[in-house]
Amino acid sequence: FTKMGSISFLALCFSTTIMGAMAAGGNGTSPGTRPGEIRVGTLFTFNSTIGRAAKLAIELAVDDVNRNPSVLAGTKLRLLAQDTNCSEFLGTMEALQLMEKQVVAIIGPQSSGIAHVVSHAAKELRVPLLAFAATDPSLSSLEYSYLVRTTQSDHFQMNAVADIIDHYGWREVIAIFVDDDFGRGGIDALGDALAEKRSKISYKAAFPPNADGSAITGLLEKINLLESRVYVVHVNPDSGLTVFSVARSLGMMGDGYVWIASDWLASVVDSTESANPDTMDLIQGAIVLRQHVPESDLKRAFTFRWSNMFRNGKASSSLNTYAFHAYDSVWLLAHAIDQFLHEEQTIDFSDEPILHDPSGSSLHLSALKRFDGGDKLLDKLLLTNFSGVSGQVLFDSDGDLINPAYDILNIGGTGSRRIGFWSNYSGLSVVAPEVSYRNPPNASTSSRQLYSVIWPGETAATPRGWAFPNNGKPLRIGVPYRTSYKEFVSRDDSPDSVQGYCIDVFKAAVDLLPYPVPLSFILFGDGLKNPSYDDLVQRVYENYFDAAVGDITIVTNRTRIVDFTQPYVESGLVIVAPVKETNSSAWAFLKPFTIQMWCVTGAFFLFVGAVVWILEHRLNAEFRGSPRKQLVTICWFSFSTMFFAQKERTVSSLGRFVLIIWLFVVLIINSSYTASLTSILTVEQLSSGIRGLDSLIHTSDPIGYQVGSFAKNYMTEELNIAESRLVSLNNPEDYARALELGPQRGGVAAIVDELPYVELFLSTNCKFKTVGQEFTKSGWGFAFPRDSPLAVDLSTAILRLSENGDLQRIHDKWLPPTGCSSQDSGIGSNRLSLGSFWGLFLISGLACLVALIIFFARILCQYNEYSSSQETVGIPESERSFKRPMRLTSIKDLIAFVDKKEHEVKSVIKQKSISQQQRRSSQVSDGQFMSPA
Repeated sequence: FTKMGSISFLALCFSTTIMGAMAAGGNGTSPGTRPGEIRVGTLFTFNSTIGRAAKLAIELAVDDVNRNPSVLAGTKLRLLAQDTNCSEFLGTMEALQLMEKQVVAIIGPQSSGIAHVVSHAAKELRVPLLAFAATDPSLSSLEYSYLVRTTQSDHFQMNAVADIIDHYGWREVIAIFVDDDFGRGGIDALGDALAEKRSKISYKAAFPPNADGSAITGLLEKINLLESRVYVVHVNPDSGLTVFSVARSLGMMGDGYVWIASDWLASVVDSTESANPDTMDLIQGAIVLRQHVPESDLKRAFTFRWSNMFRNGKASSSLNTYAFHAYDSVWLLAHAIDQFLHEEQTIDFSDEPILHDPSGSSLHLSALKRFDGGDKLLDKLLLTNFSGVSGQVLFDSDGDLINPAYDILNIGGTGSRRIGFWSNYSGLSVVAPEVSYRNPPNASTSSRQLYSVIWPGETAATPRGWAFPNNGKPLRIGVPYRTSYKEFVSRDDSPDSVQGYCIDVFKAAVDLLPYPVPLSFILFGDGLKNPSYDDLVQRVYENYFDAAVGDITIVTNRTRIVDFTQPYVESGLVIVAPVKETNSSAWAFLKPFTIQMWCVTGAFFLFVGAVVWILEHRLNAEFRGSPRKQLVTICWFSFSTMFFAQKERTVSSLGRFVLIIWLFVVLIINSSYTASLTSILTVEQLSSGIRGLDSLIHTSDPIGYQVGSFAKNYMTEELNIAESRLVSLNNPEDYARALELGPQRGGVAAIVDELPYVELFLSTNCKFKTVGQEFTKSGWGFAFPRDSPLAVDLSTAILRLSENGDLQRIHDKWLPPTGCSSQDSGIGSNRLSLGSFWGLFLISGLACLVALIIFFARILCQYNEYSSSQETVGIPESERSFKRPMRLTSIKDLIAFVDKKEHEVKSVIKQKSISQQQRRSSQVSDGQFMSPA
């Protein structure tokens, strides 16, 4: 309906019931005076699970408000109630009748369907609706601006359901719901919430609002043939138990099933003071949500009051959460009206111009009056903040009650047991929401927890959540019809018609599953050449096959459309090229080191020899002699350290320090050289023109690949190799023939294929070899449709096969060990560069530098003492005190000093010390002799 269209249509439907005279006696008041009475409407089904409790709660609330002098200051609320009798049409008519009676607000409607229609009229006539039971999330939109929801939206409830499903690891659920605004809105919200958890609704089972048992039976029989065993039931309280009754008769309340009910079921259970055993038997093991009402003095007093009335026969229903919200809705309206009267002091109604019919139509649209203060009263409602029996009543910016929370119940025996809570603040928790609000929010997975659950069938083990459909059909397993490398998968005459390594792995994994899996293997391909594996995976995506089993590589484009199990074989693309024996080069001994490494090593030999000569020259006679002899000594000593064969002894501490460090460096260099040379001479026995991926790409030679392999697409799309260079090969014989011919005679320069095939090929063909490194990393897995739970269970089974050694035993059965070396590490990779040794050279160089600094510091000290002693020789004693010591006049003097032997220098310095002692003794004696004078 449009706004006016819906009003005109509804007015036409009940035109015979409208009495225009009622408009004259409205709620209008004169300015400056408070009205003695204000009309408030209620709209719900009196004889319903929610309505029986809500009716009494609203009447109690009106009575409490009218008796409370602190609210409304003497103004009384007059309640005008209308019973919708579970009819959306009748409820819509009665809503308009209430508006005709000039009510300032309507508490209701109970039905989301009625709320959708009536909200348009309420918005036009500015009459707020306080919906205490309409939970459809779509009612929160701006389109329904005059609807104030005084209960929780199903948007939050469905987020709670999605968290429960995610908590137990289920990925697919079946939604059972009533096909009206309430049911559709809630299930749409559930679908959105599940999508955020990477789960989904696999099937939506909807039934009409007034469906009988036979219709529900047919629906449940249909969904029982589906895979998922997790059911979310979102129906009306008055007919919902029929779903569980039918499910029990069909055997769907036993082991392996999961039933999650929204808060309608909690309303049913709570509305009966003593649990009906027949009712409880229907819902054993179900998980139920209930709107959380925090404990408070107001709640306890209200609950006690209600219990007394129920025992005295004044209440026809026990207390449920919707009764709490209905009671607080009256108080919310009373507080808002009180604020409104305090500011406005008047309640007026006026004609709505667009409803005036100048032609005098019999529809009497003019009887509907607009509440002039409706927009301001609406603002007061949304700004009201008070503590009620349901907790704090306060609305957020979106018009929803703050702090949405739910109790999570588990039905068992003759009652229910709370297993946890959910709130949008902390998610799932065993701590009450009002306690969680005191702590920082923590919605991490590790903090989410629930107490144990007794599931249908009286089992504590968490159900798997899915099962094979009970339709007697085995899974259709697509198997590639290979014509080569039949060790992996091939056709045979067994009952399964297939055999091979991949088939045995799959069967072994299926045998580990805790449930039987009927299988039917179907060959895919014509048997003349290997089929396209992309086409095989596509058939799984199209549901032609239920799974694909074989040597199927897990690559990106395939994972976009199907799910794979855990890889059971590691794989990757490698290059196979022909090899031939070659003789070692006469200069092969130079190859372990790069030119830079050779140069730096030679320079350091000479440098260290020179440093040791400097440090030993003054002390060690073996490092003295003619210049020619000393030069030969430096060279001989330097290079003899390479073989630890130096015959010259080092006597100085600094020389020994430098030599120890250098000998350690030489040891490392020698060891590395020996190992590298050995490796190079071994590798040189086999050589190929193709050294790796780069050399393969930069040539223009033909490249072979296996028919059906993803290698072709990888080389053309990822490596940008021209498709004209690629040659398809079907079997190992084609491989060998093409490689032997070579690119010059119509063959190929190399073949790019996956490692498992190459290893099998090389096990009997030692004339070929893999070169370079494996340049992709992937594996083989079994393909299943997206979100298939069987893929997850088989992944676990494959891991168990790997851990217990069965996977290796199956490998050894079908795939013989290779008889040839499969990897060629090039010579270039074995050459040692300076980068591998610069740290050792740095340490040795620093040791030499430190030793030289210490040596020359000592030389300068000795030279200073030596020169001062030489200056005093031949100078009369009477003049020595007047002569300043001579300083260095030429670098030649220092060089000559350095060239002197150590013991000669020390002898001169020692004579100087003795001479100074004699002079001091003489001076003392002269002083004693002169003393008597």
